[in-house]
Amino acid sequence: MKKLLVLLSLASLLAIAAFAQDYTSKFSEAKMRERVKTLSSDAFEGRGPGTPGGQRAAKYIADQMRLAGVQPGNGKSYYQQINFVALKADPNTKLQVSGKNGGKDYRFLDDFVASTGAQRPSINTKAELVFMGYGIDAPLYKWNDYKGSASDFRGKYLMILVNDPPATKSEPDLFGGDALTYFGRWTYKYEEAARRGAAGVILVHTDKSAGYGWNVIRSSNGSWRYEILRTKNDKRPYLDVRAWATEDAAENILEQAGLNLKELSKAAKSRDFKPVKTGLTVSLDLQSETKHIASPNVVGKVAGSDPKLSSQYVVYTAHYDHLGIGEPNKDGDKIYNGAYDNASGVSAVLGVAEALAKMPIKQRPRRSFYFLFPTAEEQGLLGAEYYSRHPLVPLAKTAANINLDGVNFVGKVDDFIALGANRSSMIDQIEAAAKERKFTIKDDPDPGQGFFFRSDHFPFAKVGVPAVNFSHGDHFLDKSNKDASRFLSDYTEKYYHQVGDEYHDWWDMSAMVQEAEFALSFGIKIANAPKMPRYKLTDEFSAPDKKRLP
Repeated sequence: MKKLLVLLSLASLLAIAAFAQDYTSKFSEAKMRERVKTLSSDAFEGRGPGTPGGQRAAKYIADQMRLAGVQPGNGKSYYQQINFVALKADPNTKLQVSGKNGGKDYRFLDDFVASTGAQRPSINTKAELVFMGYGIDAPLYKWNDYKGSASDFRGKYLMILVNDPPATKSEPDLFGGDALTYFGRWTYKYEEAARRGAAGVILVHTDKSAGYGWNVIRSSNGSWRYEILRTKNDKRPYLDVRAWATEDAAENILEQAGLNLKELSKAAKSRDFKPVKTGLTVSLDLQSETKHIASPNVVGKVAGSDPKLSSQYVVYTAHYDHLGIGEPNKDGDKIYNGAYDNASGVSAVLGVAEALAKMPIKQRPRRSFYFLFPTAEEQGLLGAEYYSRHPLVPLAKTAANINLDGVNFVGKVDDFIALGANRSSMIDQIEAAAKERKFTIKDDPDPGQGFFFRSDHFPFAKVGVPAVNFSHGDHFLDKSNKDASRFLSDYTEKYYHQVGDEYHDWWDMSAMVQEAEFALSFGIKIANAPKMPRYKLTDEFSAPDKKRLP
């Protein structure tokens, strides 16, 4: 009898292995097209969190999962509701900077943008400005820009450069070398300054350091900005003012004090750099419209086949929100449809969910699958951040996260990017699936831009769950469609967070299916692996991984 059971189990595994070679037939190009076209239509008004269009998008996704046989992911519900506070700054707001040689006003949207972490409609601040270099305190790298006493920063405005200090010949691996670390991200700069008790931070934007132009900052901050509503028990520090300034505005501000931004930036590259008191006073009367809204993460699940391992989950994520209705372009279009970002990712993950749900239970992978469509990603990964703090699947039972944010519609490729996969043992399953398909897995093409920190996989990484942001490469098998290829090459400059990110009928659904099928294939390999992936001991997320799974 035991021998028969072993033979039957072996036969079952062989059947799964054979079945797992190619899942393309499990996807419908017509459904892929209909889903992305629907989600990015004007009827959904850019899917802003808490808006009627955003609510319609959440319901549409939940309905699509229900029709596909995907089970609710939160008890009997497809929703995880989140309470937010939303603020919209008065566009007439001015940043006033004064010193011995007089004062100067700077214009909202043109010279700077600002929001508040105080979650109040009125913030009036007046404080000394200190130039802080990179604003980093990192004992790991023996680096501390916060030299001096606590009173030097508490209640002050801090002007801070984004990104990490650059590596040198003597220290080529300083702050990860070419790869950006979390110390270089703007979120860290705000968090560290808040811990120091600063009144506000002015980050200096450059196109080179950000990887995009000021138009992206402008469009992302010209309308409503959201935050997870703080509860009475939330004791985390916050900044009264979180601002960005153009490079020209930052130069002009420092010139008011007889200082030079280029010279200060050069000095900031040294460990010996000390904060510079500018003698300038910054005043900001920030008045904002305020509203409280609720917007859900949309969640579903598909059970695995193994009685023991089915309590563990591989989580797919794709944010469904975009910027909603905002500043109009020259043609008067003010709906930020977000077709590539990220109706395409939602459509692909819905396809993955449907493919798994329609598998007979005995043919399904051993572990279960969870599908999380976060809200408010464009507001700072807020939906995924909330989920990471209030997980509906225990973190200790979460095997991995696979995030899709922008899925290829140009044409089939034979190269893909699995951002963050080499941080954990997950890379083994991804490379195995790639080898079967004769695909190439490429490294991060621009590690200095810190793309690993920019989408919904990152909150999972912060709590120790092996996570990957999966995307297509750029080696197209058919190079004849020049217009399609040009769209991606011009995407950052012309379409990213702009009204032009719209669906077109020339989209190649076979390319979207190719990417979704590949994402499904290595997700299944992870689900069937004897052990869950773990972060490598040398990785910065190994510590929270050990806390999650001692």
